[in-house]
Amino acid sequence: MKKLLLICMFVLAILPVLTRSAIAAGGPPADILKGVITEVNAADRTVVFEKGATKERLTLALPAEMKPEEVRLHKKVLVNLDKHASAPNVIKDISIMFMDMTLSKLLALLAIGGIGGLLSGFIGSGGAFVMTPAMMSLGVPGAVAVASNMCHKFPKAMVGAYKRWKYGQADVKLGLVMAATAIIGVQIGITIQKYILKMFGGAGSNLYISAVFMFVLVFVGGYVFLDALKLAKGGGEAKVGKLALRMQKINIPPMIHFKTANVTISAWVTVPVGVLTGMLAATIAVGGFVGVPGMIYVVGVSAVVASATELIIAFVMGAWGSVQWGLSGLIDIRLSLLLLATSLIGVQLGALGTTYVKDYIIKVVMATTMLIVAVSRGVKVPGYLADLELIQPIAPSTIAVLESISFWSLLLALGSAGLIIVVAMIKGMSADRRSKSTVTGVQHG
Repeated sequence: MKKLLLICMFVLAILPVLTRSAIAAGGPPADILKGVITEVNAADRTVVFEKGATKERLTLALPAEMKPEEVRLHKKVLVNLDKHASAPNVIKDISIMFMDMTLSKLLALLAIGGIGGLLSGFIGSGGAFVMTPAMMSLGVPGAVAVASNMCHKFPKAMVGAYKRWKYGQADVKLGLVMAATAIIGVQIGITIQKYILKMFGGAGSNLYISAVFMFVLVFVGGYVFLDALKLAKGGGEAKVGKLALRMQKINIPPMIHFKTANVTISAWVTVPVGVLTGMLAATIAVGGFVGVPGMIYVVGVSAVVASATELIIAFVMGAWGSVQWGLSGLIDIRLSLLLLATSLIGVQLGALGTTYVKDYIIKVVMATTMLIVAVSRGVKVPGYLADLELIQPIAPSTIAVLESISFWSLLLALGSAGLIIVVAMIKGMSADRRSKSTVTGVQHG
């Protein structure tokens, strides 16, 4: 406990520095204007822009490739100014912050929240590697999707963590130690995301999020999938990996024993895993698919305990990150509440499911979903590259095909994950009932 308090005191000591930097960077970057466009003058190709906070009015010039009739009036937008333009106040791009809410989008968000919650409770990740791309596919700007998703995840993670703790799966001490360093990672991630938004605008932010998604999902998902296949062939009994065994031999104080995880390890081994988890969580609203494999393959924790403990980390990171994104004004509370409405139900079902399945099933679900979502994000990359003029313009018909592939692969990821979890739960519950019936029969016999 003394060692845990020492780590917490270290984090508390640097929190004032992080908080000051967060407040200083609270608003959008200097080249990003947040507000509404109230007028469009097609003759001289200018717009009247009203800043959201101060109501100050500015006259901005449209770039050559932007048509005046395409500009949306009286909608909250992020306007990225072209700092390389020869004239001042030339618009680089415009991103609608808060999309129009239709019945179909509302139902889609509720479905996304439910399945994302199911994944969260089952594999420990916040489900954001499904939710963030899904929101972007519905037309939500990348930065707003990340911010809104992080806002919804911490109350959901709190419920899931409590459920998994009641089942005896969550290691509270490990979760708090990891969360302490994850907070540092969150601040780093937010700084990176704001820098991308400042330098390259909404298109750059979307490209960055999709590219990171694709790279990390393929790398981590592929590794976890191969490991799950080995476990399945070996009877489903998980063993501590060679890397984790080497990490456990490192004797650098403070050494901490984690009772539920049944691991004694140097606190410094957990630092890079925690920082990377927090950094990715703030940058792309996803930390679980680094945190969970990190605890499994680096720290040496079982998949069941790792997925449960990650929910504790997600709660702390989500609360801290929501404050940061809230200061930037990028959270769409409508999205957060709609996702939360169904994800709170899904997370409890997912947590229940872990009590009926073998360790490798959790890894199969995690890996399968990651790899399919990687396809969904990967096919969007060419469009973002074209928006940034890094490649030749893509024909509208090709863009439509890529959009269709992205949408349907995302649906496949959601559907396959939900199906695997439900089937595994039904099989596990049936086996549990048969086992209890057999024991009852023997006792009566």
